[in-house]
Amino acid sequence: MTVDAGQDLVSAIPAARGAAAPRPRLEPMLDLEWSQAIELPRFALPATRPGDLRQAWVHRAAEDAVLTLYHRAARSDEQLPAPWWLRAVASGRLESRALGFRIEDRVAQLLSRRPGWEFVPWAADGESGYWEFMPSERGRSGHSIPTTVLNTDRHDGWIDVLPAHSAGTPPPIAVAGVAGLRARLGEFEAVR
Repeated sequence: MTVDAGQDLVSAIPAARGAAAPRPRLEPMLDLEWSQAIELPRFALPATRPGDLRQAWVHRAAEDAVLTLYHRAARSDEQLPAPWWLRAVASGRLESRALGFRIEDRVAQLLSRRPGWEFVPWAADGESGYWEFMPSERGRSGHSIPTTVLNTDRHDGWIDVLPAHSAGTPPPIAVAGVAGLRARLGEFEAVR
């Protein structure tokens, strides 16, 4: 007895696509591409100043490539996580990434020499860290959050200070650049 097992299956198998069939088009997922662009390498060493955090693609790639990707990604997300300097360069208010790095480094030079200031590297995604004045936390004033200095693209002085506080976050104080910060440090350090 002979049985042809494949005879009924021929009609159930679809015919192969012809050469004219369109090929699938693969595009990178923009959100994933951007998150990888700002992600620090896993082997990153502990950071004691902003320069130690400049290891992501946005810090090393050609500035025009970084701006192109940022503009593409920002079209779909107004709150895109990005370094303050990149938002400022993309808006045309800051000349270059290198100038942003210089501003961060000058703040670091100023605050790292003064007692009580500590660099905090674990800022929001893509950000460059911030500085805290530790004597303002749990001192005589009893504040639970210390005075904080951070870079910002909110204004052209590029530096904000959040006063020491315990309850809701107070509005940031806009500081007129590193010279303005230097001039007002006594005021900011007086809260203990």
